[in-house]
Amino acid sequence: MDQPVLKLTSISKRLKGKDIVSDVNLSVYPSEIFGFLGANGAGKTTTIRIIAGLVKPDRGQVTICGFPLDRDFNRAMSNVGCIIESPDLYRFLTGMENLQQLAAMDSRVTRRRIDEVVEMVGLQHRINDRVDTYSLGMKQRLGIAQAIMSRPKLLILDEPTNGLDPAGIAEFRQLIRRLAYEEGMAVFVSSHILAEVQQMCDTVAIISRGRVMATIKVQEIGSDLIVEWQLDKPALAIALLRDRWDITAEQTKKNTVRAAVEQVMVEDINEVFISEGIRLAYCGSHGSTLEDLFLNLTEGDEIV
Repeated sequence: MDQPVLKLTSISKRLKGKDIVSDVNLSVYPSEIFGFLGANGAGKTTTIRIIAGLVKPDRGQVTICGFPLDRDFNRAMSNVGCIIESPDLYRFLTGMENLQQLAAMDSRVTRRRIDEVVEMVGLQHRINDRVDTYSLGMKQRLGIAQAIMSRPKLLILDEPTNGLDPAGIAEFRQLIRRLAYEEGMAVFVSSHILAEVQQMCDTVAIISRGRVMATIKVQEIGSDLIVEWQLDKPALAIALLRDRWDITAEQTKKNTVRAAVEQVMVEDINEVFISEGIRLAYCGSHGSTLEDLFLNLTEGDEIV
């Protein structure tokens, strides 16, 4: 396997006597779109700021393209492009003038590269207009153009689709896929739009109360069914699921039990329930989603 572009090893941060981030371990690889999900106060933003070199961790190591961030900051960050919160733009300048201002500070950026990224983000027809005439989606695209001009190996995007309409979100998703799959960038993106993350990302990590609860390939989400049973002995059903199949179930209503189950197992489970004297009133299922996974792992934390 390729060397990870980004590797977090046992990252921890404590603020005002409280653990904000605890023992976070992550790896992001070339051409991978990595989604980072967390509720308000979960430690998501602090982790992103640590990766971007804006906050120093108390313990642990951030490595970017093999360079430890704490010991080789300049070489590590030379491989990073990022937009945290919102693009930093000069509103009174044109889009092209904004890009030229940034390019003047980086000898790696040529005029040809500027023209490349303008076309890549779809601003070629408006790049010479003042930024204060741009829509929110256009400003986001210009911000991405700024972030990728130097061909970074790692692109960090914090809530990049905030405020975008559905068409803007779809365009953004296509752009990020192109950057990852054609330019070979590793993209680390946080978002509160669960369905969008599931459509856009290859891998997702879920953070809750400062700890990464799970890291999973998106293609694996949905391999199980979310099954609900209405029955007269929910406690017995939960015990049977646990003891016979090592399935964790929950009682969601007075007579309703819910669990993630492989599709081929449902018929056998129902037969065992009946043989154990459980009366089934209803059994229904639907494919599991990232939202199901998030809610199960975070115990219903509010995501914002």
